[in-house]
Amino acid sequence: MSEKIHDVAIIGAGVVGTAAARLLSSFSIKTVLIEKCIDVSFGVSKANSGIIHAGFHHKSDTLKSRLEIKGNSMFDELYKELGFPFKRVGILVVAFSYEEMKTVENLYERGLANNIQGMEICGRERILSLEEKLNPDVVGGLYAPTGGIIEPYRFIFALTESAVQNGVDLRCNFTVVKAKLKNGIYEIVSSDEKKIKAIRVVNSAGLYADEISEIFGAEKFRIIPRKGEEYLLERNASGLTKHIIFPVPVKNSKGTLVIPTAGDTMMIGPTAVEVEDKEDLTTTEENLNKVFSMAMKLVPSISKKEIITSFAGLRPTLPGDDFFIDISKKTDHFIQAAGIQSPGLTASPAIAEYIKDLLEKDGLVLKKKSGYNAAIPPVEIIRDQSDKTVNTLLQKNPLFGNIVCRCESISEAEIINAVKKGHTTLDGVKFYTRSGMGKCQGGFCTYKIMKIIEREAGIPMEEIQKRGSGSYIVKKKLEKGFEG
Repeated sequence: MSEKIHDVAIIGAGVVGTAAARLLSSFSIKTVLIEKCIDVSFGVSKANSGIIHAGFHHKSDTLKSRLEIKGNSMFDELYKELGFPFKRVGILVVAFSYEEMKTVENLYERGLANNIQGMEICGRERILSLEEKLNPDVVGGLYAPTGGIIEPYRFIFALTESAVQNGVDLRCNFTVVKAKLKNGIYEIVSSDEKKIKAIRVVNSAGLYADEISEIFGAEKFRIIPRKGEEYLLERNASGLTKHIIFPVPVKNSKGTLVIPTAGDTMMIGPTAVEVEDKEDLTTTEENLNKVFSMAMKLVPSISKKEIITSFAGLRPTLPGDDFFIDISKKTDHFIQAAGIQSPGLTASPAIAEYIKDLLEKDGLVLKKKSGYNAAIPPVEIIRDQSDKTVNTLLQKNPLFGNIVCRCESISEAEIINAVKKGHTTLDGVKFYTRSGMGKCQGGFCTYKIMKIIEREAGIPMEEIQKRGSGSYIVKKKLEKGFEG
């Protein structure tokens, strides 16, 4: 039996790679999605702020701005098809001086040039009527109603499920270390000597896009990680706002934000500091104090006492801070999608279309697939449902009545569903269901979730990991003969 040759291999299953895979699944071609982690979304995308940007921060002559604006307009249809948590709550940019209001006016003019709909310059009374928890010292600001919030990991899981449903091969735990082009076909080799063959390659490897480019003999560039520390506050926190709150932006950063999440919690951050280490996800007390000082200027009722966890994400930046999406000038049939930082999440569906167009320009023939199904089955949850819906769920499966995660009201049935979808790490289950995301951060439900994973996936307790890469929870028994 001859080895399968894919028409397209996409390297990196973050938001760009999965969006591209899902779009390509609507055509009659063979596509493979390659991810080095144990699950999709576990790289750059998992620590995203979860904001759908409105499109007024960047000039329209940048690629990122054009794709951000188009991408924003695509989320309502995607939401209908895929059902991920998403709300258009709107964005407020808050000014505390008339000098800052000049910057607000510039943002407004930029938004008009970008054809952003519904924007409004607000005086003090208007902006306080929109968001009563703002600092009363506010002078005014900008209101952009098309901004929104999203759970990025659930979005990526939904994109992936749709792609796989329509024929895309998914290969996780595949770290690309070698590649060679022979007779017009790439042989892509993993660290454990597994091989994938493909005619064309899309490089959407996030922080590692520079290394992948070098492996394939394509352009040489350097990804510069920009670390952002964020702090999650408990559900119904005292400072919880109705809108996403931005300060007036500064160089290299949109500033410290106040974000009501799609999961009804609240997030503060991020910082923006360039680092050398692509694995540096540390947080510090110094940055916590800086972040909260700036956030409390925006919303004084925010309290450190309501923090339930902190985390950091790394943005893959390039000099010039624009996206690099193009056909390689040095390597055949190789598409670059690098430097995808903020607003990459917002732009992702438009980036997918841009990649598709580049593949066609490179000679790939795309014919619409008969039988393509854009929608996936809705994720059934018990939390915040009507009595009628709860009764229907319980009649369908009594395990919806066994609440495993009390903080987030996540049932055993939901965790089983996550495991059956292939999410067999604690983080995979957490991102799919929100179990362990609440006030106790898994303190009461982790063991129960692990028992469900063990039972449903057949993975022994000592083999269950938090996030892959050897992150075992239970200490393995020592081999016989080596016990102390």
